[in-house]
Amino acid sequence: MTRWLITGAGGVLGRELQDVLRDRRAETVALTRRDLDLTDGRAVRAAVRRHQPSVLVNCAAWTDFHSAEEREAEALRINGAAVGALARACADASVRLVHVSTDYVFDGTARRPYAEDAPVRPLSAYGRTKLVGERAAAGLVAAGGAAIVRTAWLYSRHGTDFVRAMARVERAGGRAEAVDDEWGQPTWAADAARQIVALARTGAAGVFHATSGGAASRRDLAGEVFRLLGADPGRVAPMPADRFPGAHLRPRYTVLGHAAWARAGLAPIQHWRAALEAAFPHLDLDA
Repeated sequence: MTRWLITGAGGVLGRELQDVLRDRRAETVALTRRDLDLTDGRAVRAAVRRHQPSVLVNCAAWTDFHSAEEREAEALRINGAAVGALARACADASVRLVHVSTDYVFDGTARRPYAEDAPVRPLSAYGRTKLVGERAAAGLVAAGGAAIVRTAWLYSRHGTDFVRAMARVERAGGRAEAVDDEWGQPTWAADAARQIVALARTGAAGVFHATSGGAASRRDLAGEVFRLLGADPGRVAPMPADRFPGAHLRPRYTVLGHAAWARAGLAPIQHWRAALEAAFPHLDLDA
């Protein structure tokens, strides 16, 4: 039986992974940052030896975009150096590693979906530190013992996110504004979690994009939330991304390609509109 170890288990994707693995009655150890300091290499090695997983999924990350700009060295310890420690521990113990990364490794200047092997050029400290993490795992990926899974624009019943925020606005009877000049792929975190579990079970190595199909702006996503709540999507007004601080550091287009899934014998995640409709009854939007 496959034994799973999740690091960063307190985050949105980590919690969704626990839900998926619990439903499948998989043996799982879930470690939050309180349980394991990933910047302590000896502690990381000890945890891998103690729990003896077959697969380690690293969901841990410094994800606060603005604070990463101000505290890049600290973000680098979590997003970069800690991944190196995990990769070494996994290599020593013959554990398969799945490391979760981000669309922010790209600069957003493309006009067609980024392939898994497209050149990377992060604009922000967050993107730079996550790229260091990818490179720290690259040796284990090349040896066939790891996969890097990039995901983006996650929403979930756990925590707070854009979908839940837009639902609150609609139910309060308000008029929303949402950016209409940035493009990405809204992704149900449960879909990403299921995709990661399926990938790990194949044993495939390489870089994969666990995002929904299609492309959307934040305004498109907000409008769809309103529509699914029975409201007029026209209540969502457009706004430019440069209204927000640090907009020049955010990639404007991070639609990702999904060709690598076929090489692993897996179908990609469904289109974002279908995924959102399927997710809606499970998002606990009244909470």
